[in-house]
Amino acid sequence: MRALAVGLALAASVLAPSGSAGAADQYEWAALGDSYTAGGFVGDPQPPLGDPSRDGCDRTTNAYPDVVDRELAEFPPGKPVNLTNVSCGNATIADIAAVKQTPISPVEPPADGWPAVDPQVQRAGLGDGTDVVTIGVGGNSLPFGGILLKCLEQGAVGKNCRDFYTNPPEGEESVQDKLARVQDEYIAMLAQVHQAAPNAKVITVGYPAVLPETGSECNRLSLNELGPINHADIDWLREEVLKPLNSTIKRVTDFFGDRYVDIYSSSVGHDACQPADTKWVEGLCGTAADYWPKSLPGTLLNCGLIGKRVTLVHPNAAGYANTAAHVERAIRIALLER
Repeated sequence: MRALAVGLALAASVLAPSGSAGAADQYEWAALGDSYTAGGFVGDPQPPLGDPSRDGCDRTTNAYPDVVDRELAEFPPGKPVNLTNVSCGNATIADIAAVKQTPISPVEPPADGWPAVDPQVQRAGLGDGTDVVTIGVGGNSLPFGGILLKCLEQGAVGKNCRDFYTNPPEGEESVQDKLARVQDEYIAMLAQVHQAAPNAKVITVGYPAVLPETGSECNRLSLNELGPINHADIDWLREEVLKPLNSTIKRVTDFFGDRYVDIYSSSVGHDACQPADTKWVEGLCGTAADYWPKSLPGTLLNCGLIGKRVTLVHPNAAGYANTAAHVERAIRIALLER
């Protein structure tokens, strides 16, 4: 609440519209976000493999921005929606509007590594003519993936990660401190987005139910699920990390008067520990396109041993289709309100 109060003065200066948005012949939509927006391993890479314009951000054709874009091709008749998708795998909140990001894609990396890319607000060219901005980010700022890997590490040796983050060692933030920091960063980011695109309808996108409603649903012997993470830690991750992260994003979004898209509710029962034909999120190892790696450098995780690829609890095509349906609805409403 302290951060929300501090953000009030900042937000007040950027929320007033300055005029009409959009070109006369089309609506402009910018998609910003992390790997849950970009796609990673679902669909064909964009730009295509071998294209000199590849930037290491791992955007794909079956992630929700492209799925929605195909559905909005004729909305409304005679005035199409033009998508500019600059989402990037591993993006943090700061990478949206404040700092340059150095991509980490394992697919066709240059010999000297990927060059840094500008903040997504800048790459997307946000301005007075931007009609809609969608943003799916926050997990890497905790970082949720890092916490998950710590739980994996602790579970493999019979320990739990809840204790680690409840009473963290010196130099490590508690989960409560992480969430408070994320809230501060999200406030600053949304203020910057509104400042860059003063006429745009801003839509934030939450994270799906990647974890089951009961930790005991997971098979600790299966890397297709969450591996050796103990069941109590799965419950803790769901209730004390993932749900509060979504709540933080929604709270800040509501504060700014923007629209929050809840993906979690519709995805319950389709988490990483469900059967292959039910899950909307792949496990630590899972089904991915052939260009995606089978092992995770710097770790012992080798999904190739079980005929899978490294998916690290990310959405599959069905998961992106569900997200797309909700985001499309939000964009249609936003454009009708213009």
